[in-house]
Amino acid sequence: MYQQKTILFIDEIHRFNKAQQDAVLPFVEDGTITLIGATTENPSFEVISPLLSRCQVLTLNPLTKDEIQVIILRALKDKLRGLGALNIELAPDALSHLITMSNNDARVALNALEIAALTTSPDAEGKRHISLPTIEDAIQHRALRYDKAGEQHYDLISALHKSMRGSDPDASLYWLARMLEAGEDPLYIARRLVRFASEDIGLADPQALVLAMAAQQAVHFIGMPEGNLALAEAVVYLATAPKSNSLYQAYSQIQEEIKHSSTEPAPLHLRNPVTPLMKEMGYGEGYKYAHDYPGHFVQQQNLPDSLQGKHYYIPSGQGYEKQIIARLKAWWQEREKEG
Repeated sequence: MYQQKTILFIDEIHRFNKAQQDAVLPFVEDGTITLIGATTENPSFEVISPLLSRCQVLTLNPLTKDEIQVIILRALKDKLRGLGALNIELAPDALSHLITMSNNDARVALNALEIAALTTSPDAEGKRHISLPTIEDAIQHRALRYDKAGEQHYDLISALHKSMRGSDPDASLYWLARMLEAGEDPLYIARRLVRFASEDIGLADPQALVLAMAAQQAVHFIGMPEGNLALAEAVVYLATAPKSNSLYQAYSQIQEEIKHSSTEPAPLHLRNPVTPLMKEMGYGEGYKYAHDYPGHFVQQQNLPDSLQGKHYYIPSGQGYEKQIIARLKAWWQEREKEG
């Protein structure tokens, strides 16, 4: 009507559902509106792809401690828009604590400062002296930045996984605590520990999976917060255990083999002749029962014909896998003798 472009600003755009975001899309495409959306979430998770692809994403980084301090000091002086009219004197240790506990959020710092000021009576000269105990009482508890369904959720579990893989128990405990104290589901963490025990430790330490499952059972049995130490015990054990991804690599290789090659039937001698007809067809014929041979080992074909000689599981030589290597070498030597 006015031959002017319209700017549409949507605060917390992540709260718009898919249908609501779809409704905006045509007007963004034809230029009717210039959309500006603000969100505290990762837009990759919260904004639909067609809309996101037509927007330029600008990342606003958290404020630094120095910047928080500037904001606080400015609020103490500003009589018109700040708290300057209250004649506040903020103790240095109180200022330092306020900056730290605000967790880089200016709103948290200013709200706590205002509460502290309004609950502090002025002295005979009209000054309000805000001490460390007053600030501690005003801010109560530090609000941890965490979104259980968004980027922080994935970032912190990734940091935990990689710290355990890097054999760093201190960092592993830190990321575990960050997630638990922010309210993450402890059973989700337990499931990831079980996966880690198989993927990154495997048979280098078979007890890793046992302990991870024990931690899961402990959390399920006693709940939180008592279960946090069971998870902490598992995390430290997994971080300090010998590492091997041999099992993970072996299974991944077999998955690729199955996807890209024909699936041959099991050799006849490995099949159970559960019916007379199967026995007539040769099922189980020629099968060698390993326990009837020295060392409970006997050479025979166990893979399909086209895969004979393939080796998927290659032990790393870490921890218990040293024993596995020695055992496999002895069996391979027997194979070579019989071959």
